[in-house]
Amino acid sequence: MFAIEILDLEKSYQLGFWRKRKKVALRPLRLTIEEGEVFGFLGPNGAGKTTTLKLLMGLVFPTAGSARILGKSMDDPQVRSQVGFLPEQPYFYDHLTARELLNYYGQLSGMPVKDRSSKVDQMLTRVGLIDSAGVQLRKFSKGMLQRVGLAQAILHDPKLVFLDEPMSGLDPMGRREVRELIQQLHHEGKTVFFSTHILSDAEALCDRVGVISQGQLRGVGAVAELTAQAQGRVEIIFSAAKIPEAFTQLGAESRLRGDIASAVVSDAKQEAALEILRRERLRLISLTPVRKSLEEYYVQNLQPAENRKGVGV
Repeated sequence: MFAIEILDLEKSYQLGFWRKRKKVALRPLRLTIEEGEVFGFLGPNGAGKTTTLKLLMGLVFPTAGSARILGKSMDDPQVRSQVGFLPEQPYFYDHLTARELLNYYGQLSGMPVKDRSSKVDQMLTRVGLIDSAGVQLRKFSKGMLQRVGLAQAILHDPKLVFLDEPMSGLDPMGRREVRELIQQLHHEGKTVFFSTHILSDAEALCDRVGVISQGQLRGVGAVAELTAQAQGRVEIIFSAAKIPEAFTQLGAESRLRGDIASAVVSDAKQEAALEILRRERLRLISLTPVRKSLEEYYVQNLQPAENRKGVGV
């Protein structure tokens, strides 16, 4: 069973007062997410990431299409008890403490009274806020608010967690803590669907990623598959005290670190580069194809379809 099955979901708005014009926020989207998968939804601001999450959460209504969550229609009330959600900019009651806030969300989710107190403390400990449990939220930093938001999203032990830009505005330590929490959820067998524009986080965490731009899905797949395409170049690493002049004449991109040198050449010049090593009696360490990075795949897929080559969804 798919955790999420999106069937041609789309959303349009009417803009303007007198002369209304149509604004397409999400073009027909067809996408499936496996149970237990960490899926990263990548795209620039305004690409349609938040719109997709709001549609799946029932916060806005689709113009057309439908979706199934955990085998049920996305508007089925029973689905809500199995889903956790952290919006990009959560707003909490400033004068509540962290413990009071989580207790409130525990009541909303129908958590039994006898289990609620211990569960709240367990979540506060998990996100590193147990020492600040009695502090009002108005005194929390951005990172602390993000962590209490994560705690409320997973308080009721959901099967599926939606996170909208969970690393937004966090310092490096805060981002690391959020990454570790997502990894823990993955190890527990939960499905995590999160949007982000921080590619390093997606590359480190995700089983698969999807790239969306201007409301349209541009590409989807495992990170290793999307970056597996070679660029027609090879990187040669060898031992040397200096870069042979012949590599410069060959047009290689060369670099020297200590007594280890590297040179990137086209496939067509690979044999010529190896001949230079033989002639100079330099020891070859490795020869590997240069693969496309996730950043290069991401940037390529943000281009209009007519400008892209060899990219499939």
